[in-house]
Amino acid sequence: MPLLPSPLGSLSAAATAAPRRAAAAAGLSPLLLRRRAPIAGALLFLSLGAFAGVRSLSSSASARMESTSTTVPSIVVYVTVPNKEAGKRLAGSIISEKLAACVNIVPGIESVYWWEGKVQTDAEELLIIKTRESLLDALTEHVKANHEYDVPEVIALPIKGGNLKYLEWLKNSTRES
Repeated sequence: MPLLPSPLGSLSAAATAAPRRAAAAAGLSPLLLRRRAPIAGALLFLSLGAFAGVRSLSSSASARMESTSTTVPSIVVYVTVPNKEAGKRLAGSIISEKLAACVNIVPGIESVYWWEGKVQTDAEELLIIKTRESLLDALTEHVKANHEYDVPEVIALPIKGGNLKYLEWLKNSTRES
């Protein structure tokens, strides 16, 4: 079976074969995996962090947050929304207020959760928000004030490093706390 294109490019053959084996064990077709691999792989990578087989982040195009003074501590924030329109509205207001440098809207997720004493299932969209760590409280308040849900999801994950130019752009595209 040929290797799937990897959004990370630097994964070993063993690392890229693992998702195919897991999909086969779950009864998923290779075609389905091929369609979902880039987003599923990216979300898995974001959720689990770097793992064996990924090259070191030591090149001049990469930086660790703590080793450079040209960036600021940064985070990725997840917020779910009920539909595309709500996602675009909220993303636009977040960017307009300079509470984030970028918001990705990921369509077609299904959330299963416990609410009001029972299991609920809803189609949602996921906002992936890149911002300064110092703006988390302001971003959280903005989401709570402008979201349709009584208790909107706002969870933050640290950005430990990455493309120095991107991290500088993130800093320059957001307001100071």
